[in-house]
Amino acid sequence: MARILVAYATKHGSTTEIAGAIGKELTAAGLGVEVKELKNVQSPAGYDAVVIGGPIYMGKVMADVKKFVGRHREKLAAMPVAAFVVGLSPASKDEEEIGTAKKALSDAISPLQPVASALFAGNLDPEKLGFIERKMIGMVKSPTGDFRNWEAIAAWARGLPPLLAKG
Repeated sequence: MARILVAYATKHGSTTEIAGAIGKELTAAGLGVEVKELKNVQSPAGYDAVVIGGPIYMGKVMADVKKFVGRHREKLAAMPVAAFVVGLSPASKDEEEIGTAKKALSDAISPLQPVASALFAGNLDPEKLGFIERKMIGMVKSPTGDFRNWEAIAAWARGLPPLLAKG
């Protein structure tokens, strides 16, 4: 049975829930799956493939993603990797914002070439934000609420097993 690591960075928990949903779908497909926060992953060694995810804030993917890729570049380059980013740009339907999010994901996982990548709308709950974050959200008039599309997340995850088995 293939061993898959779903490794994610999170700031307020939305990405944690999405990573868990991806892990659930991969497990249902018969794969051995571990879902872990990036800061708790010592190494991708021992896994057959990795799914990496993180949130995007102010046009950049959380730094933990880039640090993880940099630290484990050789091991990750030798196995199939899929990647996802969570933010509000997919909810906006603004093509320029979506393009910026895609570039941010590509930059964060460079030089890796993922077998699949996705942008998912996230959840912005003002109650989970600090004072400064709430002020910034208000200044940029960012939408708040839960924009996650669980069916789209599950569908993407269901398409991963044959891609992660390559290599």
